[in-house]
Amino acid sequence: MSNSDNQLLSFGVFLIIIVAGILLAVSGVIGWGLFVPVVMVLSGLWAIALAGMRAGKTQKYERGTFSTLASGFGLIALGAAWYLFGINWIYSLVVILLAVAGLAIAASMRRK
Repeated sequence: MSNSDNQLLSFGVFLIIIVAGILLAVSGVIGWGLFVPVVMVLSGLWAIALAGMRAGKTQKYERGTFSTLASGFGLIALGAAWYLFGINWIYSLVVILLAVAGLAIAASMRRK
């Protein structure tokens, strides 16, 4: 897939994520206050899938696979922390610190 195909695919997936979040909120599965965290988590999952699709196929001046994977995990961690903030802010802090620690460990073990 070319870069423009991936961008168009990502735009389509993002629209599907928005629709899924709206349907979950309208049907009462989640409250409207959780719409943004659900979109963040689903977008993070898409970023991880996109990193898997691009593994080993990076081009010059393009964002690396590890960077895309890290942003996906970051989006998931922020969405989960946002949800857990309603329960107790300590859980949000724990999720954020675990995500940062995991990414730091993964970055230190990465080899070029």
